Amino acid sequence: MALAISSFLLVGGAAGQKQNKNDKKSPQDIDIRLPMPDAQAIDLMIAQMLGAWQVGDVEMMRKFYADDLTMVSGAWEQPLFGWANYLRAYQAQRARVQGGRLDRRNTYTKVMGDMAWSTYQWAFTGQVDGKPVDAFGHTTLVLQKRAGNWIIVMNHTSSVSSPEPTAPATAVPQPSGAAPSPGD
Repeated sequence: MALAISSFLLVGGAAGQKQNKNDKKSPQDIDIRLPMPDAQAIDLMIAQMLGAWQVGDVEMMRKFYADDLTMVSGAWEQPLFGWANYLRAYQAQRARVQGGRLDRRNTYTKVMGDMAWSTYQWAFTGQVDGKPVDAFGHTTLVLQKRAGNWIIVMNHTSSVSSPEPTAPATAVPQPSGAAPSPGD
């Protein structure tokens, strides 16, 4: 997966510090980070969030979700409001899953100022309550840029009742100016 790149440039020591001419920096000591387009930053954030989700790292997951998150699951249940409520539901679900793997594909992201949405298909394989499960669905995330970072403010997930098609579907034209996120 691509390296995380922040939106500012850092070279050497802190601003305002005098550098001793005997202090020599090797190329490995210089940290240069270039800006990343928002759609690419969002794609990387989603990959990191899903990685944390799969391994059950709730502390890592926490940084990707807003306190005022709204969560709509693929099950027929009422929406959840707030990180704390989602966390309880996630931990209860996670306790039932063994060896789960979630693969994401066909991601499309649209950025509009400090708001964005990203939608993708997913396939889950694993065991739930000791029984093999194959599940497929779609997720749409609504994101907001807060304090310079993209975070998820709404997650709407839908599962589909039939397995993924074996033959490729007819390609649907993209809206003008739109492109799938990197890695798709």
